[in-house]
Order: sequence, then structure tokens, then C-alpha cells
Amino acid sequence: MYLWTNWVDETDQYEDRYTETMNGDGTITHVKVRGEVYVEGTPQDAAHFNNMEQGIVDAQAAIYQVLVAARHNTWRIEDLEKATDQETGTKTLTNTQSFPFNDSLLSVPLDIERDNLNYVVVVIKVEATGGPAGDIEITERQVNGFKMAFTGSASSVKVTYAVIGGFDR
Repeated sequence: MYLWTNWVDETDQYEDRYTETMNGDGTITHVKVRGEVYVEGTPQDAAHFNNMEQGIVDAQAAIYQVLVAARHNTWRIEDLEKATDQETGTKTLTNTQSFPFNDSLLSVPLDIERDNLNYVVVVIKVEATGGPAGDIEITERQVNGFKMAFTGSASSVKVTYAVIGGFDR
């Protein structure tokens, strides 16, 4: 869940006051003169910006999930296999580690290279051996492939999937 950052502007005694220093190379350096600080602003640092970036990614993932669910509810598997703008496939992911560790990450090449990354990978069927599959994670999407892994403790998971979209048509 996204953790909201309440951004606060810094306010100080001298809103737009700077000292000016002439440098030996003909340039000028300006340094802000703060005076008394009335309100300390929110730090603009990696922790705050990365939190915002994660929120954007989470919102995008949620939208994709809603779109997938909406479209998936109106499709039949036979329709997915006949569609011309997508491809289907089956991959077996293997895990040689003991739970909670997992090394099932697999690169999946696309037969049809996409024009862009605006495609969705829909998991159609999952068959696990040696324990639960957990979630199927799709990562590192590229125009020519993506990576797939499972989060559970199974030793082997067979995944049937469909890749939909990603074309500028």
C-alpha cells in the first residue's frame, strides 16, 4: 500500500534573498540567505522520491490487474489461442532451492516482437509439483520477451500464458 507523503514547502525569513560571490573565472555563485526558518520543508531525497515512484508503479500494476480481470472475464481460452495480436505459450519453471528461497526465474522470449511495452501477460493455467506454486510474477518486460517466476515452494510449476497487446496498430 502506498504511504502518502505530505509535502511541505519550506518558508523562511528571506524568501528570495541570495548572496552573490564573484568567482575568479568570471562566473557568479549565488547562495540562499535563509534567515529565520519558519517552517522546515519536506526533504527532497531518494527515500521520498522512490516512495512516490513505487506508488506510481503500484497504481499502474493495479490498473493492469483490473484490465486483465475485465478482459479475462469476457474471453474464452479458445479465443486467446486464435487471436492474431497475441501469442500463447507454456513454460515449466523449476526451483532447486529450499523454501523460503526460490530460483525459478526464467527468461521467456516472444515469438512476435512487440512495438512497445504496453502488453499484458495473462496466466491461464498453473500446475505445480512438489508444493504450492504461490504467485506467478511477470517482470522485466521487453519488446522481445519477459521474465517469469513463482513465489511458492514447489519444485516445478508449469505455466500456460497469453501475451496480449504491445502493438502500435
